[in-house]
Amino acid sequence: MATKTLTQQNFDETVTGNDVVLVDFWASWCGPCRSFAPTFEASSEQHPDVVHAKVDTEAEQGIAAAANIRSIPTIMAFREGVLVFSQPGALPPAALEDLVTQVKALDMDEVRKQIAEQAPAE
Repeated sequence: MATKTLTQQNFDETVTGNDVVLVDFWASWCGPCRSFAPTFEASSEQHPDVVHAKVDTEAEQGIAAAANIRSIPTIMAFREGVLVFSQPGALPPAALEDLVTQVKALDMDEVRKQIAEQAPAE
């Protein structure tokens, strides 16, 4: 499965409408971003059940600002619409594979419970 380009129009729908979504925030002028692209593409081929999406931070500055992107590349992982991982820097292939495995294995009921416990009481 090829990577998907995310825009302001399809970002929320993609993140909430799929079980697992990996998002690569990148820019064409960024050397580490270009170096990481083949790794991300290979992961998308290995895991057709995981949406691999890219956000061009130059073209989609609103998404980058909303996601609080400070450096690129930044990788984010969403599971059932919940942000479960966010880290700047390119991941080596083994680390990206490990991330995909861990995100798939998450107990989302437990994750939601932890999020609810961390939320400030009103």
